[in-house]
Amino acid sequence: MPTPAMPALAMPGARRPHGANLSLAERAYRIRRHALRMGEVQGQGYIAQALGVADMLAVSYFHALNYRPDEPEWEGRDRFLLSIGHYAIALYAALIEAGILPEGEIETYGADDSRMPMSGMAAYTPGMEITGGSLGHGLGIAVGFALGLKRKRNPAFVYNLLSDGELDEGSTWEAAMAAASHRLGNLIAIVDVNLMQADGVSVEVSNFEPLEPKWAAFGWHVSRVDGNDIPALVAAFDAARALAEPRPRVIICDTKMAKGVPFLEARERNHFLRVEADEWAKAIDILDAARDAALARGDA
Repeated sequence: MPTPAMPALAMPGARRPHGANLSLAERAYRIRRHALRMGEVQGQGYIAQALGVADMLAVSYFHALNYRPDEPEWEGRDRFLLSIGHYAIALYAALIEAGILPEGEIETYGADDSRMPMSGMAAYTPGMEITGGSLGHGLGIAVGFALGLKRKRNPAFVYNLLSDGELDEGSTWEAAMAAASHRLGNLIAIVDVNLMQADGVSVEVSNFEPLEPKWAAFGWHVSRVDGNDIPALVAAFDAARALAEPRPRVIICDTKMAKGVPFLEARERNHFLRVEADEWAKAIDILDAARDAALARGDA
């Protein structure tokens, strides 16, 4: 539930409906497109993750979160913490679409002195709440944020996006235990289960399933959804926020790496993608065609 009506941003080569009240599907499309344009600057990157979580970020920034684009440190804002620092390209794309970062900075992605380094750093980027680095720290920081807000009687929520690979880290489960112990009803964790990490398939590196009973055993309210199904995401986010019980909530999101670009989806190892120069335009064309088809059907 963003506080403002978000302004539409010019996007070279993209066609969009008139007006600022864009659908969540349109927002997700635009987030994917921003991410591809940033990836093209470097020729490589964590593109598959960005495409996979675009629907989740669209629901977060254009349905769930309270924030002010022109006042990113507003005390009443909901905090969105990116535990997985290498997903920064995805969050930058959402921050651009939300009007917190200007679209004109896309060409600076990953460059010296850019406000958009390849790994997220709070000191550089408006709207980036924490610096993501070694995985497994984000949920612990989120617990601190949520506890501080609770003690100040600030009604804001803390959202923490973490990866399935972070579930290999003991610190994540220590934080989960602490959140339940402190009855942090203002904390919503979002787990991106894309089944891929640097060393291979996540469940083959360290099998974290079954996830729902594990989180429930730690005292959390648990839901699990298709992370690329926008209506399902909306329902899960709404239910998490509306829960009256004073306990933390987790939304487990099963996502598809490189969602929306089939030739990238099909790559066997896509944790860090190297994309040929001619493939960037091809990927954007595929997104544009799918979005135009959805508009023609009335689905976007």
